[in-house]
This record gives sequence, structure tokens and C-alpha cells, in this order.
Amino acid sequence: MQPRMKSPVMVLPDAMQAMLALGKSAKNAGVPELTFHLILLRASQINGCSFCVDMHARDLKKIGETDERIFTVSAWRESPFFSGPERAALALTESATRLSDRPDPVPDEVWNEATKHYDEKAMASLVIAIAAINAWNRISVTTRQIPPLR
Repeated sequence: MQPRMKSPVMVLPDAMQAMLALGKSAKNAGVPELTFHLILLRASQINGCSFCVDMHARDLKKIGETDERIFTVSAWRESPFFSGPERAALALTESATRLSDRPDPVPDEVWNEATKHYDEKAMASLVIAIAAINAWNRISVTTRQIPPLR
């Protein structure tokens, strides 16, 4: 597979800066770094973005995440490796990523479970991070960006 073009954010540097600023705004707001990276990986898996799956799995490894948890993010519901707060963040990520899959894309039960673990600032962080990774995924998938060969 070949990319259709350079990544649009490389063609339009202002877009790169805006996207980076959006992602940065979501950090350091009460969501643990590990959880933050788990949701980025999960959304990327759902969206089929190989570039982002590769990057976020590697990021998780760099910050000390175990292979078991990285390998089972896509099956987190059936895995014993995730905490309650992580499960709530992953459920919110799945709902907010799969907006067209059901009449009530983000059901109250998913939202309410997340609010049991995260305050308003952390919830804002999760929502922004999920929106940002979905935008990155759509840019990369549309233009067929591929992970760097190592």
C-alpha cells in the first residue's frame, strides 16, 4: 500500500499546529497518561488506522505498558487487565468513536460510569482526546498513511 499523498497536516502546517494544540489541551487534566494512551490506541483500532495503531502501541510500550495490556486493548471487555476507570474511559471512547452504530451513540450508562471515575475537567479531557484521535485517524485513513518501516 502506498500513501495517496503526504499527510495533509504536513502540506498545511497551520493544520498541524492546530491538531497538536488540540491534543495538548487534553493532557494533564486528571486522566492518567496510561489511560490517555489506551484510549488513543482503542479509537485507532476501531477506525482501522494502522499508522496510529502502530504509534500508540509503541507509545504505550515506551511508558512501560505491559504486552498483555497492549495486546488485549481491542478485547478489553473480556480481559482481566483493565481497571474500572480504564474500562469507563475505553467504553466512552468506543461510544464516541462509533457514533453511527446506534440511535443513542453515547448512552447515559456509559457517560455516567465515566463520571464516577473522572471529574468534569478529566471528562473534558477525555472528550477532547477522543475527538482529536478520531480526526487524526480520519486524516491518516483517508490519505492511506502507513506506519514507518522499522
